[in-house]
Amino acid sequence: MRAHGWAGLAVIVAAEACLAAGQPVVSRWFTPIVWTGYILLVDALVARWTGQSYLTTARAELVLLALVSIGCWWLFEWYDAPRFWRGGADRAGLWWILTAALLRASLFRRVPVRARRPPPGLLNLAMALGAVCVVLPLLVVSAWLVPLVWTGFILLLEPLNYRRGRPSWLAGVGAGDASLVLALLTSGAICGVLWEFWNYWAATKWTYTVPYLGDVKVFEMPVLGYLGFPPFALECYAMYHALRGALGRLPAPLLCGV
Repeated sequence: MRAHGWAGLAVIVAAEACLAAGQPVVSRWFTPIVWTGYILLVDALVARWTGQSYLTTARAELVLLALVSIGCWWLFEWYDAPRFWRGGADRAGLWWILTAALLRASLFRRVPVRARRPPPGLLNLAMALGAVCVVLPLLVVSAWLVPLVWTGFILLLEPLNYRRGRPSWLAGVGAGDASLVLALLTSGAICGVLWEFWNYWAATKWTYTVPYLGDVKVFEMPVLGYLGFPPFALECYAMYHALRGALGRLPAPLLCGV
């Protein structure tokens, strides 16, 4: 494994040890520290499996993905307006997509399915429904509408990416390969569980108040909230490639088609 992978593993282990020892600075900043270690580790594993990674062969892509991740996180903070600018910049899109690249290189190399291209009418319907989902929570402030935010951008942007020839899991399924969508969904589940596990022990943490089974929790997250992590990975992917595509004709992403 590349040296930065061992460094990432060391960061994770050291952060856990400092947290257990009650070191106040690490305990307060545990979330960004441990996820930085995770990014270094997974990037090195991707390099080992594929010979390429963000930190070794695609540094410009890494900068772009990090900037888009920050922008998208601020967008979600805007939906949670009372906390806007207090949540801090996040690297969620980066670790979701990086984990999906590792899964696609190692576990989901190809998953054959029946090739079926979505009809134009269905794409139009999905985009219209997605537009409603992303606008309605801004007009009607209700905790019951939070799931719309976590799914609306998938419906709105994934068909758009598909139509414009950008990287798209819809295109993969249409061509008879479900490896990308399965890698993204699994990435969402893995990163979601890790997020809540590490968040639970941190001194500075996210807490959640929801109207549906809010008292039934695994770590800090109400149990139904875990259903949002897999589609959130699809959403990060769709948002990244929509913004990336809007910049013009950039080279195709290198990392396993992710």
